[in-house]
Amino acid sequence: MKSFRKFLKSFSPLLVLLVTYIWSMVAISMSREAEEDPNTIILRLGHWQLEASVREALDQMADDYSEYRVEQGLKPVKIIQDAIPEMIYSQWLTTQLMGGTAPDLIEVGLGALPPHLWLQYYNRYFIALTRYVNNPNPHNAGTDLSDISLRNSFKDGMRTAFVEEMQEYISMPLSQFGVRIFYNKDLLRKLTGSDVAPEDYREFMAVCEKIKSQVGDNGQPYIPIAGSKYHMGMWEGPMLDPLTYSVKDVADFNRDGFVGSDEQYVAFKTGRLSFQHPAIRARYRMLSELCRNFQVGFTGLTRDEAVFLFAQQRAVFMTTGTWDARSLLEQAEGTFNVGVMDYPLPKPDDPVYGSVIKGPCYEKIDGGFRFGITRTSKHPEVALDFLLYMAGQKKNSELNEIIGWIPSVRGAATPTFLQGFEPHLRGVYGCFRPDNLGGETWLRWTQLYTEFQVDKRTYDELAEEFEPFYKKRGMTDFMEQQKSWRRALHKDAQFLAGIRADALYDKEKSDSWWIRYRSLTADRQMAKEIAHERQMRMVTEGVTGTDVNPYEYSPEVLNRVKDRILKAK
Repeated sequence: MKSFRKFLKSFSPLLVLLVTYIWSMVAISMSREAEEDPNTIILRLGHWQLEASVREALDQMADDYSEYRVEQGLKPVKIIQDAIPEMIYSQWLTTQLMGGTAPDLIEVGLGALPPHLWLQYYNRYFIALTRYVNNPNPHNAGTDLSDISLRNSFKDGMRTAFVEEMQEYISMPLSQFGVRIFYNKDLLRKLTGSDVAPEDYREFMAVCEKIKSQVGDNGQPYIPIAGSKYHMGMWEGPMLDPLTYSVKDVADFNRDGFVGSDEQYVAFKTGRLSFQHPAIRARYRMLSELCRNFQVGFTGLTRDEAVFLFAQQRAVFMTTGTWDARSLLEQAEGTFNVGVMDYPLPKPDDPVYGSVIKGPCYEKIDGGFRFGITRTSKHPEVALDFLLYMAGQKKNSELNEIIGWIPSVRGAATPTFLQGFEPHLRGVYGCFRPDNLGGETWLRWTQLYTEFQVDKRTYDELAEEFEPFYKKRGMTDFMEQQKSWRRALHKDAQFLAGIRADALYDKEKSDSWWIRYRSLTADRQMAKEIAHERQMRMVTEGVTGTDVNPYEYSPEVLNRVKDRILKAK
């Protein structure tokens, strides 16, 4: 008896864990069995959106969709949501996908997973939607989108749903998002004497200094900006990245107006670009100035901790997106007034940044709240139809009205309090991202960048440590990227074969089809092949005397252009 008691005492923690594990497995099994109903189709839907009204909105869509199916004489559908906290979503997603237990529908695109890892997941675990995007959405019948292709029924043309490396559409966006700076009007007035938001960068910095110089009744200093590792990207994209627009002049080798991760690597490898570029130095100088106005230890904090700081009126400013707008307004109701301001950019005559700032940030119309269909789904056709149902003009408007977000579908009404978040369609964009080439370079940059943000490493130390590593180790990531591009070439060949078949057999529109075929062949096959081959030559053989920067022209060429213009007049 004593030995048995001793055994229980020694191994009681393990026994508790074992019993808990067995109980959880039985509970899950019984729950799954209860879900099984031969007269009802069960769909599971996984997402990380824990904001106010999201789950309620999805439940409402599920109920409406089930009623719609019953009216059509089809089996009803029950949607079970797996709402997973954002901080563990990546781990949960990886486990579910690799274990073959993933929900039928999964929200994709979380920034905690690097792009190269998402690419692997898309390729292995998700069903491509490409075959459906050029057909009309049947749930738009009776609207002005009834004859429009699914792809063109979205404001962004499903651009964010398209995975270029795979040449496939993988997901469907249900909402459109925008980011701005929220601020506490009452606290701003108390600390600065004005509740009017600063409009330019220098004024904003001066306001932050004034806020930092004051303390509350408890003796704690006020914090200008509530920040976290989650919020950092929402400062960088709209406010810092536009400073790097001029990088395209030396790195945009295919002259499409953007700098891809492959082009950026080639520019570094061949010595055309370095961390000493004036625009890149300016970007990280502004970042350093901005970070000094965040709370101590912000790089280790989560989104909720920053929101709590703002809600407790210890911080004046916080940047976030439309997904948080309703929640923030509800938290502040009856306590303080919330204002929304645009990002304060430097003026053209700014002594430090004026020479590199080329304009305000251009904001693409990008679809978010994107869902993909997993290959393990037992009812992929029903999962697709449910997505199409929520992407119909009427239901997309209702979905986003309940949540308080901007609809992704053309013609769907935007909630009144979010109209200030409509994107700026005129401006410039960032052309420098050192973390998007591959796994090894991404990991090394993340480690060094965090230290730079908290002043543990100077900019020159950051550059000295990362640039040689990027050039050397990045070659492996670059070659893997080239392989991924080549794996998708057969998709282009299949697509062009279809266009060629239409040109041969559609006699009425033959000329139109052949024009498209020649244009797409030149763009998708010839131009890309030439561009990639040139990049390979440059990284393996170096720069030759005939190589020039993408937007660099010799005096002779410029004189010829001037002569032609004068003659044309």
